[in-house]
Amino acid sequence: MRLELVTGDITEQRIDAIVNAADSGLLNGGGVHSAIHRRGGGQILIECQDLRRTTFPHGLAVADAVATGAGKLRSQIVIHAVGPAYDGSQACEDLLTRTYRRCLTIADQSLLGAVAFPLIGAGVSGWPTEAAARIAVNSVNRAATGVDLVRFVAFTDSSAEALAAALTE
Repeated sequence: MRLELVTGDITEQRIDAIVNAADSGLLNGGGVHSAIHRRGGGQILIECQDLRRTTFPHGLAVADAVATGAGKLRSQIVIHAVGPAYDGSQACEDLLTRTYRRCLTIADQSLLGAVAFPLIGAGVSGWPTEAAARIAVNSVNRAATGVDLVRFVAFTDSSAEALAAALTE
């Protein structure tokens, strides 16, 4: 598997799957979540509402993920992933690792070769950027997956620096 880092807007990536750092409700959120819904159009929201009515009436569990169509985005699907809020514990790190791996499992099940990840948890979930980057890189590096390319998309310079450092470790 190839890992790469780009700085920019994840919604502009031309790739098989884009990962959304979602909240458990799949319907509300800021940051990446808001950008994906805004740029992808109403179809993504409709699919998320449908999932809440049917499959996930109580929301998506932490470390779980689910796919929807990508609407107007330049990807085939959006993988909505719920990362844990930071508390500094090993259990919390394990949940973040499981979040990344669950996304890769969905990509494998969908027979996709390339996935773009934001830095899950580094926003409103409170993760220190360096810790979130280290876990992101280690999680995908150690995953058993058929995905050929993982692209980390850093929105800020500090995220890019943290991911670059993690990729060189």
